[in-house]
Amino acid sequence: MKLLVIRLSAFGDVIHTLPAVVALREAGHEISWVVERPYRELVDLAGRVDTISVSMKKWGRAFVASRNEMLAARAAMRGFDAAIDFQGLIKSASLAWLSGAPLRFGFDRAAIRESAAGVFLNRRVDVDRGMHVVEWNLALARAVEPSIVHAPHVDFTPFVTETPQSSRGRVVLLPAAGRREKEWGADNFRELARRIGDAALVVCGPGEEDLAHSIGAELAPPTNLRQLAAVLRDANLVIGGDTGPLHLAAALGTRVVGLYGPTNPARNGPWGQLANVVESFSTSKSMQSIRVVDVMNKIEQVLPT
Repeated sequence: MKLLVIRLSAFGDVIHTLPAVVALREAGHEISWVVERPYRELVDLAGRVDTISVSMKKWGRAFVASRNEMLAARAAMRGFDAAIDFQGLIKSASLAWLSGAPLRFGFDRAAIRESAAGVFLNRRVDVDRGMHVVEWNLALARAVEPSIVHAPHVDFTPFVTETPQSSRGRVVLLPAAGRREKEWGADNFRELARRIGDAALVVCGPGEEDLAHSIGAELAPPTNLRQLAAVLRDANLVIGGDTGPLHLAAALGTRVVGLYGPTNPARNGPWGQLANVVESFSTSKSMQSIRVVDVMNKIEQVLPT
């Protein structure tokens, strides 16, 4: 069957969708994945499926200038037997509808973020919302391919590009997050870095430099996503909130400690390492309720003696 997969972003969500898509590919389906341009290489190299890159924000800001790109992307989305919307937004579900696919799968109304997205779908799949989002995605894939049982291994090795600075033996700190309420704060990370000592290495992305510098530990040089993968792969431990780099580290097999406040670690925790979480979701849902001493205790549990 020719399948059009739609998961546009973000970094961590794309990582959590890969097991379901790889399972569909391994079951023999021909797949093309509609994804935002920054994550195209990740899908191509780790998922080993064709990609159709889009730039939804750019197209929205410059509709006329982007018209040819939009028409080319739409043409590439045609001719599929089924479309699967793993995102649950109006923009993603509408792409499934625009594809013309006769079967358009997505989560049921209780599980999608924008309930109006359901009008673009004709196969709505019920999921156990108490499970991890990777399991949600597998349930959606299973509606198309019932033979899928477990999450397959996803090989992220082809995505990794070596970087000049080694992070071997280091404890990588990820102080930034996509949303401010997911951040633990500079003061907490500064105290954590002080206790960790010389092994601490701070990693940040564009626009996050001021926060990273305020931690007071060594700062890793700028990287692209594929070089970041090398830093995370080689680290002894990675500590951060509910962010794409934390999920990439877990996917690469690196030990992690996840810090969770406003998001549910049972749903969004580091896949394969759900026990390696310090959380306040069950209490205050505030990142500031997480104590440095609790993080240090979790580090001692996670790292081998």
